[in-house]
Amino acid sequence: MTPPARRDGTPEKKQSNRSGGYRSNVRGYKPGSTRPDARQQQPKKEELLLSNAKPAKKQNVSNNDDWSLGFLNRNDSNGIRLQKVLAQAGVASRRHAEIMIDQGRVEVNDKIVTAQGVRVDPAKDVIRVDGVRININEDLEYFILNKPRGMHSTMSDDLGRPCVGDLVSEKTASGQRLFHVGRLDADTEGLLLLTNDGELANRLMHPKYEVRKTYLATVRGEAGSKLTSALRDGIELEDGPAKADFVQIIDTFQGKSLIRLEIHEGRKHIVRRMFAELEYPVERLVRTKLHTVQLGDQKPGTLRALNSAELASLYKVVQL
Repeated sequence: MTPPARRDGTPEKKQSNRSGGYRSNVRGYKPGSTRPDARQQQPKKEELLLSNAKPAKKQNVSNNDDWSLGFLNRNDSNGIRLQKVLAQAGVASRRHAEIMIDQGRVEVNDKIVTAQGVRVDPAKDVIRVDGVRININEDLEYFILNKPRGMHSTMSDDLGRPCVGDLVSEKTASGQRLFHVGRLDADTEGLLLLTNDGELANRLMHPKYEVRKTYLATVRGEAGSKLTSALRDGIELEDGPAKADFVQIIDTFQGKSLIRLEIHEGRKHIVRRMFAELEYPVERLVRTKLHTVQLGDQKPGTLRALNSAELASLYKVVQL
């Protein structure tokens, strides 16, 4: 069929573009291509891509978020990032600390933290990993002293007698404030904890937590089952009953016995008085263990710092 004539009498020509295709009013149609399928005009919902653009700073951040209650907000520049604090405490590298946070293994002030970038105050906040408290306060110090026999458990002595303060004079002179947790009488040797952590010290000495201390006692007399049963069952002393949590005879030789005894009480001279009541006077007494912290082969008069595992065990036993 002949196309209709134009006004000038010439037939109408097909309009083409440079690519040889035909113009189309279909939205999204490219010149030179075939007519699009209607199904291709609308992308599927699952094919839509999310933007990778980062939100503006503080956008959608609420001060009432659960993870920010009780410690610094993650955008507060006054604190230290949680992953950095964990790395400095020797828990893990920063990258692994971030993974632990993602896994919900980190708590700050009894709240699980899963958001990255949270800032904390090492001097105030309590941080736990897998339920175990981590020491993040660099101002707090913890030492084990092997107290020699004949030394008094005081930081100073008005009579000029040898005391614990003489062994740590260099540290106290530099401004460090240390005090002993509990005390050992002058004739008793062994493990004595020194710290400036008042809360931990008070709890370790509080009878509520029943923190065990282990002693090695050399007594006069060859001990047998009658002695161990009496110590375990309890002995009536002038200030009330006392009993051991654990008793073991290590050795007997030439009229003497070496006995291991565990007790959680802290009354004055209680171990010596218990043995004396049973007519086994103590010749030598050494404290070898506080909860899980052991004296080991540490030489008398020497000082060593607690490691992180030892400190964590003390935190745990007193529910810190």
